[in-house]
Amino acid sequence: MTLAVLLAGSAVAGELPPPPASMEAVADAPLYLELVVNQMSSASVVLVHQRAGRLYMATDDLQAAGVQLPGQPGPELALDAIDGLHSEYDSQNQRLLVQVPAAWLPNQRIGERSLGPAGEALSSFGALLNYDAYFNDTDEGGTYLAAWNELRVFDSWGTFSTTGQWRQRLGGAGYEGAQEGFRRYDTTWRYTDEARLLTFEAGDVLTGALPWTSSVRVGGVQLSRDFAVRPDLVTYPLPAFAGEAAVPSSVDLFINGYKSASADLQPGPYTLTNVPFINGAGEAVVVTTDALGRQVSTTLPFYVTSSLLQQGLADFSVAAGALRRDYAVRDFAYGPGVAAGSLRYGLTDYFTLESHAEAAGSLGLGGLGGNLRVGNFGVLNTALSQSRFEGRSGQQLSLGYQYNNRWLGFNYQRLERHGDYADLSLVDSPYIRLSQRSEQVTLSLNLQRYGSLGAGYFDVRAADNSRTRLLNLSWSKPLWGNSSLYLSANRDLDDSQWAVQAQVVVPFDLHGTLALSLERNQQGENLQRVNYSRAVPAQGGVGFNLGYAGGDRETYRQADLTWRLQSVQLQAGVYGSSDNMTRWADASGSVVLMDAGVFAANRIDDAFVLVSTEGFADVPVRYENQVVGHTDSQGHLLVPYGSGYYRGKYEIDPLELPPDVRSPNVEQRVAVRRGAGYLLEFPLRRVLAASVVLVDAGNNELAVGSQVRHEQSGALAVVGWDGLVYLEDLSEHNSLVVQLAGGGSCRVQFELKAQADQVPLIGPLVCQ
Repeated sequence: MTLAVLLAGSAVAGELPPPPASMEAVADAPLYLELVVNQMSSASVVLVHQRAGRLYMATDDLQAAGVQLPGQPGPELALDAIDGLHSEYDSQNQRLLVQVPAAWLPNQRIGERSLGPAGEALSSFGALLNYDAYFNDTDEGGTYLAAWNELRVFDSWGTFSTTGQWRQRLGGAGYEGAQEGFRRYDTTWRYTDEARLLTFEAGDVLTGALPWTSSVRVGGVQLSRDFAVRPDLVTYPLPAFAGEAAVPSSVDLFINGYKSASADLQPGPYTLTNVPFINGAGEAVVVTTDALGRQVSTTLPFYVTSSLLQQGLADFSVAAGALRRDYAVRDFAYGPGVAAGSLRYGLTDYFTLESHAEAAGSLGLGGLGGNLRVGNFGVLNTALSQSRFEGRSGQQLSLGYQYNNRWLGFNYQRLERHGDYADLSLVDSPYIRLSQRSEQVTLSLNLQRYGSLGAGYFDVRAADNSRTRLLNLSWSKPLWGNSSLYLSANRDLDDSQWAVQAQVVVPFDLHGTLALSLERNQQGENLQRVNYSRAVPAQGGVGFNLGYAGGDRETYRQADLTWRLQSVQLQAGVYGSSDNMTRWADASGSVVLMDAGVFAANRIDDAFVLVSTEGFADVPVRYENQVVGHTDSQGHLLVPYGSGYYRGKYEIDPLELPPDVRSPNVEQRVAVRRGAGYLLEFPLRRVLAASVVLVDAGNNELAVGSQVRHEQSGALAVVGWDGLVYLEDLSEHNSLVVQLAGGGSCRVQFELKAQADQVPLIGPLVCQ
């Protein structure tokens, strides 16, 4: 009987429909749900309408989460009506789970290369004199003294510089024909517009040139693009790698087997641009890993070359003036008026256009060329130019190819001239002609543990139809420790003799290096050389060099000593054979005039900084986290090494300052204009301070946390343990108002006299 009832109940239950789903339990209701797109929470709650088991939401809410829907959807859409979109209502966690194709989500750029705003490059008013004085005395010659100098004056209006050399014969018969006295080299005023990356020069300038043109010296003006003002700007195109992530993932980039970058990805397409600055052919591996540990690896070859410009980037120079004559022979000698201009423009990331033009009264020249990246197989370059000089015309053709990777480097370059081709270098030299042809091929191989192999072939046909052909072979290999072996062979192919050389370089101790070499030259002579050298420490000190050569030639000896101080570098040495020795000495450095002071330093070739601590002496100064010295008695330290437009970090160490000296700023980053100096001030000042012990009328210390106000300066302080309070900016007569921690207030007055380099302890003082 019971079995029959159970069977009957089962039959009835089988005929009933299944229970309704959560979507159908409520026919029509508004839902406020957390929106999750491709497993990534949007961190927002959206309104979702449920109608007859279907979900509807506002199009704006979906687009606000980054989803770009195809077509032109209306203001509200049914989620199950969109092809490619899958939605699910998670009633337990009150979430709306949406899955869309990755292409519908925003593109992510990992390692954005866009430049920030140009930082301000600074310059203070000052003057700089670079000098290099050289003394030479030879047994069979004479004795002379020469001094090269560069004078610079700089400020916010630019940099004015002039260079020259003074030479004086002191005796002997070896230098009668040599010029004496002072000879001016170049005098130039330069101003750079950092915002526009432009440099304007007036005076003696060197015209801009391309690889297939030449430069000349003119006295005039020049306007040129100056990428050096933005050290963070990469002018050549770097590869970018694109992909898609369907769910939250991480991505790793490997360049030539080495991990280069890592980043977290949101769902959607992405572009990797954080590629290191590399050159040549390589291989990139992009590995994406999702939350479940599933990985997808993609291998992508690439080729990078610095001979190209990024698309839309332009590099140019335009110059006009009078052609310089007898440079370094006469001070002021200028010829006919000339003009020259060069332009490079990145038409695409794989093709850069080049053009060049020159003009003078009797010359006209124009040329066009370019650099083309041939996929991942290297770069082709070519240029064609036409000239007409004094009624005669000529052409020049340039063609080359370069390829580089981790193991191989190959370069081929050929230059041919036909007819009477001429450029500005011949305008003042009508009896000189350019070479007819030049050709060069170089090859380098990285043999890993077997060393490196190099080969070069050079072929030049001069204007008089003479030909020179040279072949060079070399091989180098690291040995034990930091030792190395170098072999080379050179030959003029029109000569039957080889010149060969073998050299072994061995670190002799922690500071010195020993080099041994054997050589057989083209005359068949055997030579042996030994050299021991010790470099000057970077922070200053003594270095020396000793050399000896013998064999089939007369014995040769040399010895020199270098002593680098903070203010000057001194050198002296001797070299030559036993019957003709030369003795020499040299002193080089800089003298700077800034901030009403004169400072001596080693030679300053670029920008520099003068640190000022407002008269406080012996303050340690750091440049890029390295201690570079201490301020002098006037509170100055000259930091002579720096690069123009680089934002260097300068610091002072306040730990060694007296306790009564305040240092509101101990670190600054500044960029200095090229060739200029900047006065970097750290505003230290001495304050009158004291530690005061405050007690109440019962001689009990005031409660911790009581507020103290100095009536004269308005400065606030807090009472600490044992009623102690530290106060700054005090005066001889001081009045304090104290708001007690337990309620109420009291006053106290005291006298204070300045004590050098000390913070006195006063009290206990009764606060009433």
